[in-house]
Amino acid sequence: MVAITPRHTFAHFRTSQSPSYHVFSFINVQNRNIGMICATSSDQNSTIFLPPALYFSFPFLSHRYEFLPIMTTENDLHAPIHSFGNDGREEEEEADAYGRREKIVVTVQESFPVRDDEGDDEKVPPFSWRKLWLFTGPGFLMSIAFLDPGNLEGDLQAGAIGGYSLLWLLLWATAIGLLIQLLSARLGVVTGRHLAEHCREEYPRWATYALWVMAELALIGADIQEVIGSAIAIKILSNGIIPLWCGVIITALDSLIFLFLENYGVRKLEAVFGFLISTMAISFAWMFGETKPDGKAVLLGTIVPKLGPKTIQQAVGVVGCVIMPHNVFLHSALVQSRNIDIKKRSRVEEAMNYYSIESSMALFLSFIINLLVTAVFAKEFYGSEVASTIGLVNAGNYLQEKYGGGMVPILYIWGIGLLAAGQSSTITGTYAGQFIMGGFLKLRLKKWVRSLITRSFAIVPTVIVALIFDTSETSTLDVLNEWLNVLQSVQVPFALIPLLFLVSNPRIMGNFTIGSKLKIATWTVAAFLILINAYLLLEFVSIEIRGVWLGATVALLTTTYLAFVLYLLLRNFFPSNTCSAGLFETK
Repeated sequence: MVAITPRHTFAHFRTSQSPSYHVFSFINVQNRNIGMICATSSDQNSTIFLPPALYFSFPFLSHRYEFLPIMTTENDLHAPIHSFGNDGREEEEEADAYGRREKIVVTVQESFPVRDDEGDDEKVPPFSWRKLWLFTGPGFLMSIAFLDPGNLEGDLQAGAIGGYSLLWLLLWATAIGLLIQLLSARLGVVTGRHLAEHCREEYPRWATYALWVMAELALIGADIQEVIGSAIAIKILSNGIIPLWCGVIITALDSLIFLFLENYGVRKLEAVFGFLISTMAISFAWMFGETKPDGKAVLLGTIVPKLGPKTIQQAVGVVGCVIMPHNVFLHSALVQSRNIDIKKRSRVEEAMNYYSIESSMALFLSFIINLLVTAVFAKEFYGSEVASTIGLVNAGNYLQEKYGGGMVPILYIWGIGLLAAGQSSTITGTYAGQFIMGGFLKLRLKKWVRSLITRSFAIVPTVIVALIFDTSETSTLDVLNEWLNVLQSVQVPFALIPLLFLVSNPRIMGNFTIGSKLKIATWTVAAFLILINAYLLLEFVSIEIRGVWLGATVALLTTTYLAFVLYLLLRNFFPSNTCSAGLFETK
């Protein structure tokens, strides 16, 4: 029998049947050669000796037992033994973004050795197309929030009312969104934890619960828009046979599709999202080709800033819908799907470089798709009598009236693109929901349980909305969308403020803390976005809120809201002097 020395690795597992077993794998750390595996039962009545090849080959062993090394140094010999559940993963990982076995290995053969220590001369590996492909995925999932039905409705309304004049603003709004999302990715890569987890650790319990409620409200608001948009597409493609409420039920079943795909790995799930984004791009490019907008006007609208008094509301809407609060939480978790050694500075820098490239590509594609939609509706509806009445519900019918049949009726092309946008965004909403819930509440639940809970939060109000508005006028549904936009707008500070303080904190980010110039730029952008959303809120309240009691209720909620925003600002700007004790810091 081989003697156990400090250079050997220990592990522990529990089988699906009693008793549990301690596993000793005799691994030479220097040359990584695996010897014999010994498994001893906890009651000391049975011992198993077998080669690793047999251990990992036979189903009755490898399916019931999980072997994971947990200690490799002499100092680790006194560390506590970890306990593994029946599914072969640590119970602690149930609340993490991704388990060990779910993460994608991105290491390829290097052309030169990279130091393992954190010396100053440690080099970032050279650019590799193969590595870029392995890192590609999280950015495209993140970009779907820029292509959801709510954004598409903003695009078509901007084109119908403002023509090509707001395309430059769409470009800059996408650039602002890219900056915020890169900060979110930076937080996830450097720390190995996502935004919701950091909020739970950095804020007192009452503030953590308040932030969680705000994030859930924003997610529900986005989910209702996405599900309704997908249900509208199903109604279009079925020639009105399937009512709106039934389309909502069909769309809600995407959670089951999501759970099914997740079992086959992250890359399979990312491939499905790539297919849906490609479907959107092809559909709206087809519409662009059918309608033939003025290419010169599109180019000038993208380059030359122009803003008139009649387009201010649409301009504010274009900028306001760029930052989706749940998407900021989502991206910081998605980047953890790759296996990155965060203890090595070169690997962290490498990961951030690749994520920056793939996120830029993804958002550039989303900008092109949004531009196509805006240009299509600017071509025929700008300056028309129906420009102010166009929305998701009737957009396909107006297009069909203008451009008729063709090889494939443009109504169905619009429906296919809208369906792809709705389905992809509802699935990413489910994805974001499980990270938000798991991170804020630290729930020890399986991911599929968290997904079902997240889906149930939104499906009930969405079905009610569909039943109410299925037979209502289009303008009534548009008012609902405005309410939902306001609901999401007021949540923006509760995602941006914690994110910016976290990436500016050397205690959390270490050497990857953002510099003073970037800090000034990001806070300027954040202030601009918060003011834009505040303008939307005030304009909406001034039009829609009537009555003394309703006005008093709104005033009270607004005061509470501003007090919480002020608390977040003061607590982080003056952590040692303000809100540092007493009730506000109760854990």
